[in-house]
Amino acid sequence: MRVELFDFDLPEENIALRPENPRDSARFLVVRPDADPVLADHRVTELADFLKPGDALVFNDTKVIPAQLEGIRHREGAGGQQVSATLHMRTEPDVWKAFAKPGKRIKIGDRIEFGHGSETCLLGSLMATVEEKGEGGEVTLRFDRSGPALDEAIMSVGHIPLPPYIAAKRAEDEKDRQDYQTIYAREEGAVAAPTAGLHFTPDLFAKLDAAGIERHFVTLHVGAGTFLPMKVDDTVDHKMHQEIGYVSAETAERLNAVKARGGRIVCVGTTSLRLIESAAADDGTIEPWSGPTGIFITPGYRFKAVDMLMTNFHLPKSTLFMLVSAFCGLETMQDAYAHAIKTGYRFYSYGDSSLLFRKD
Repeated sequence: MRVELFDFDLPEENIALRPENPRDSARFLVVRPDADPVLADHRVTELADFLKPGDALVFNDTKVIPAQLEGIRHREGAGGQQVSATLHMRTEPDVWKAFAKPGKRIKIGDRIEFGHGSETCLLGSLMATVEEKGEGGEVTLRFDRSGPALDEAIMSVGHIPLPPYIAAKRAEDEKDRQDYQTIYAREEGAVAAPTAGLHFTPDLFAKLDAAGIERHFVTLHVGAGTFLPMKVDDTVDHKMHQEIGYVSAETAERLNAVKARGGRIVCVGTTSLRLIESAAADDGTIEPWSGPTGIFITPGYRFKAVDMLMTNFHLPKSTLFMLVSAFCGLETMQDAYAHAIKTGYRFYSYGDSSLLFRKD
């Protein structure tokens, strides 16, 4: 499909720079393609009103790490140069793939010193060697530390990698370390938050429990590729960056039981949806899953397991706007986004949310 089909104009004032407080007070656009009315305005606190006992919410419990690193590139015969690297996928205990800037000036064999002068890192800095170069500024970094020691060093010298549409308007601060994290995050490894989950609070969980709504957790470590713009004219030419995910045997069994008794699977965020659809067989049975997924969902995709989706409002011409268009229909989502813009919904990571019913 032509990427331009998924374009729209978004005024700057619709981009959220901070989350609502409390989190569950955000606006909530309910989209039901096969109902009348199709669009209805609500608040996230009303989520349980649109679910029924026995439905299951599926959350991504990944935890954001401070994966934005600033450093100095060292090369024999050349002066030091300031570089930045955003870690996006761990491949070995001491190896990360990252997007580096300026990527063109980095060569295989370069040594990069991150966090020089940090008072909290025992090393004072964190060293890495460039082992490979890929496309779009991607590099493979082998660090001089490994495993938990490397994790501790990254926590010490790194910064929260705010999405570029926020970072361009303000600097990251200490408040983001709490705001850009779900209250149920536990598996460290994400570069970006599963932002639909940012709306949940203990009070909202209590309402859902009282309504008989199940909660299940999967893990997909969101990579920096989620922020990359599409640079192709046709979706067939786009290559998704892979992300590592896990669906346990116990979770798969419980979700299959939900479906068997007529309950609905409601994914909180596109990350949990992509993982569940990756793990689902053609007949809708969810299998245990462990490994990378690069699933790219566009209109025409046949959803196998997911019935409903809670998600924020996404960028124009993004893979995520394509996904929600596949879920509800392109025309329906174009109308939904036009309504959201006109009525002042807040977009992107810290913005408002929506509940999408799958178009059948």
